[in-house]
Amino acid sequence: MKHVQTGTLLASVIASGLMAGLFAAFAYAVMPGLRGTSDHTFTAAMQSINKAILNPVFMLPFMGSIPLIGLAVFLALRGHGRPALPWLVAALVLYLVAFAVTVVANVPLNDQLERAGDPDSLSDPAAVRERFEAAWVTWNIVRALLHTAAFACLAWALVLHGANRLSTGRAAPAPHGSVAPSWAGAAPVAQDGRGAVPPQDVPRGTRSR
Repeated sequence: MKHVQTGTLLASVIASGLMAGLFAAFAYAVMPGLRGTSDHTFTAAMQSINKAILNPVFMLPFMGSIPLIGLAVFLALRGHGRPALPWLVAALVLYLVAFAVTVVANVPLNDQLERAGDPDSLSDPAAVRERFEAAWVTWNIVRALLHTAAFACLAWALVLHGANRLSTGRAAPAPHGSVAPSWAGAAPVAQDGRGAVPPQDVPRGTRSR
């Protein structure tokens, strides 16, 4: 069971890290890069990105992180790695809040931009951009911070889980059938290599007078 929990934690860290990195990259690279472009270019680029990102490579870690973290919480509740439990619960809450931000804020803005139509046929692309850009950038920063915090909690939970496994491994009892040390009740040995005979077992005629 401990191996299952370790694998679940590792998968959760990787998946959440991919999401944190993606949204952070939008915050510090993609959106600042598009800031200086024309209204037409900005609208066309964001419409294209919003379509391209809906693929299994994105959806698998984005959706799959929730059941992975939930499974890690369940395994910790069962008693396998309790020290990591508070951090796992915090990671799950943070990830769910970040997921809600995407669904409630960013996705509707993406849909709104898509409904505006072909950038080549827009009569007022500046107005379309104004209704989208500032709000989308703000909510993306919020979810990037939440995903990063969830990733940090999961990474620390993995560290605590590993430390707990090492400590329990050192404290494990000796395996059944192991040989007891010579000082633990072993019979004394005479200098000639034969077992010493207790004094009461020596024949009476041979006792020293």
